[in-house]
Amino acid sequence: MIASMTGFARRETSGPWGSLICELRSVNHRFLESSLRLPEELRSLDPEIRQQFGRGLKRGKVDCTFTYRRTDAAAHALDLDRGALDALLARVREVASLAGSTPVSLDALDALRWPGVIRDTDTGTEDLLAAARALAIATIEDLALARSREGARLGELIEQRCAGLVNLVAQVRVRLPEVRSRIRARLDERLAELKAEVDQERLEQELALMLQRLDVDEELDRLGSHVEEIRRIIAGSEPAGRRLDFLMQELNREANTLSSKSQDLETTRAGVDMKVLIEQLREQVQNIE
Repeated sequence: MIASMTGFARRETSGPWGSLICELRSVNHRFLESSLRLPEELRSLDPEIRQQFGRGLKRGKVDCTFTYRRTDAAAHALDLDRGALDALLARVREVASLAGSTPVSLDALDALRWPGVIRDTDTGTEDLLAAARALAIATIEDLALARSREGARLGELIEQRCAGLVNLVAQVRVRLPEVRSRIRARLDERLAELKAEVDQERLEQELALMLQRLDVDEELDRLGSHVEEIRRIIAGSEPAGRRLDFLMQELNREANTLSSKSQDLETTRAGVDMKVLIEQLREQVQNIE
């Protein structure tokens, strides 16, 4: 079953260390790209969470945000790392000296926000990390399910367009004998108007060449084949977005060729309708993983 690249998931958990919220948003992208915003206490989990994205998702741009709120008890477990603060202040003075500017004062709150200045001495850190790992895995699973549900809806829309294409192909195929007869009748009328003596055998040869140049059987066969392949891919379990995108190009190419060969108004209209459906298909396929 196909999956969409668009989705949202949110989970929250709490414990003695406080509360955690994980939010995931995903949109279309050629590859799998993740962007993480983690509080300082969870930065060590960055590689693990990215690996989890790769296990559960194949394509899409995923934004992950963790929000951590401490309990009052955990808030008292913060300790100031004087070494990190002294190093930060020394770098600020060094930059001011190199820039030739007057010494600047560093806002106390900005200094406290600097990574490493506040050291967490809470003994519940491991419990917090374990809870964050479990929360990330569960939220990624929720996101994958949401994308699967959206993919199922996309599959229904794609099937509707595929059915429309099959119907148009059938309409054109039914008209082919009539179109060929009309071409032959038009040629006979022109010859009658000219009142010229013609070699009947040569005439049949020229007519055969003309019908061959205008023949669209091959294009109709390929359109039908591509639709069958789309349905097969949608019913499969593998990521399908790139293959479907390629098939959209092939469908469009066959529809353009059919329109350029057409010598019949109804067939031309059918070709235009095909291109409209193919464009609608392409827009849906852009969302598929």
